[in-house]
Amino acid sequence: MDTDVRWGTGAARGVLATTILGSGMAMLDGSVVNVALPRIGAELGASVAGLQWILDGYLLALASLILVAGSLGDRYGRRRVFLVGVVWFGVASVLCGFAQSTEVLVAARVLQGVGGALLTPGSLAILQSVFHREDRARAIGAWSGLGGIAAAAGPLVGGLLVQVWSWRLAFLINIPVAAVCVWSALRFVPETRDAEVTGHPDVAGSVLGALGLAGITAALVEAPARGVDWLVVSAGAAGVLALVSFVLLQRRGRDPLVPPGLFADRTFVIANALTLVVYAALGGVLMLMVLQLQTSLGYAPTAAGVAGLPITIIMLLLSARSGRLASRFGPRWFLVVGPLLVATGMLLMLRIVPGASYVGAVLPAVVVFGLGLAVVVAPVTATVLAAAPDRYAGVASGVNNAIARTGNLLAVAVLPAAAGLTGAAYRDPAALTSGWRTALVICAALAAGGGLLALGVRGNVLAEPEPPAPADAPHPGDCLHCSVDSPPTHVIPSRTGD
Repeated sequence: MDTDVRWGTGAARGVLATTILGSGMAMLDGSVVNVALPRIGAELGASVAGLQWILDGYLLALASLILVAGSLGDRYGRRRVFLVGVVWFGVASVLCGFAQSTEVLVAARVLQGVGGALLTPGSLAILQSVFHREDRARAIGAWSGLGGIAAAAGPLVGGLLVQVWSWRLAFLINIPVAAVCVWSALRFVPETRDAEVTGHPDVAGSVLGALGLAGITAALVEAPARGVDWLVVSAGAAGVLALVSFVLLQRRGRDPLVPPGLFADRTFVIANALTLVVYAALGGVLMLMVLQLQTSLGYAPTAAGVAGLPITIIMLLLSARSGRLASRFGPRWFLVVGPLLVATGMLLMLRIVPGASYVGAVLPAVVVFGLGLAVVVAPVTATVLAAAPDRYAGVASGVNNAIARTGNLLAVAVLPAAAGLTGAAYRDPAALTSGWRTALVICAALAAGGGLLALGVRGNVLAEPEPPAPADAPHPGDCLHCSVDSPPTHVIPSRTGD
């Protein structure tokens, strides 16, 4: 199959449909679960901490494993790993749909996160490695826009599914979607891999990264309810120690999960820092907004979903165009203006309180919020991938996805306590509204900070040719023994990102 696909061809449409369907399934599931949280909490008797774990169990597995998943795709075949992820996600969705307790649902969500980690970076890596270089930003823009629609449509779809039968249908709907995605991948997507890869997957790095995030998340989620007891302190200390060990291993290992040289480029670092703070802000607001609409304003699940419909429409109309314009004019100002618009939308949401009307309070906020997302999402993703060599497409995508999911993870873990929401506060309109307003100010500050960071991004990164190989990297004719057995001390040109 063709691995230099041009925009507008049948092959391009098939590859786009497959990658959007796979990653969109994972995005949709995340936002569907958000809108189903009140019903899940009521049926399973979950506390605020229980609801946090239902979200963070998935995000924890996703953020922990997405790096090694990108590396596995580069090594063993991007389509192959993508397909494994789709099937795994579908099977885990069945387990979620039949869970009878909070604990079982959290465990199933962790398994679902493993599948999400396998398929999410694979989607971007497939686009980066299959499309012709001139068409990649446009393809990523279409992927971001249409995939973002899945996330934005999640509240609407989730509300309908919850009201049609139960929150369980929000998970079981993934089965037919996964089946269609598998068929489409086998039919349209060519297999690609990094022919230069050597050594073995960094299993130790994967384990340390997972343990580090798990320990820190456990401490942050449990501290408000338990206090700073020995278990919370031990979990936090173990998490920090594991992450420090992870960083040291990446710097000194022979086959690092994340080549340290990727972070030698200032734009790559800045753009990923932008990703961390902006996605933390998004994760916090999207988690609390559906609770606020249902608990404090009395919206039914479907009405709460419809409330966010303008975001879907804006993403559909503008995201692909935003990616194309960023490729033409440079991404810097898109990455500055987008987060600032997102922050403005969040501040407008301060008016979403009991008694507020949809047209007067909710609609203006979600329109500005949606415009910000449309401006920033495609350019930031294209920037990340453009800043790294093509051979590291899976790793670069994995790094940026891991940072985005970590931002979501930390927001869900920290924001409720920072906003004063503990125990069963999400069922009390007065307590929830107070926490909602505090959370919005925090999240708006994070998003605006991300926009200011973007001032340091290279304006021409999307127009640059692929970075040359490092001076001390092996070249054709070099001693193969040296290139395999010598420690990787060279610096890999980094690719600016999300």
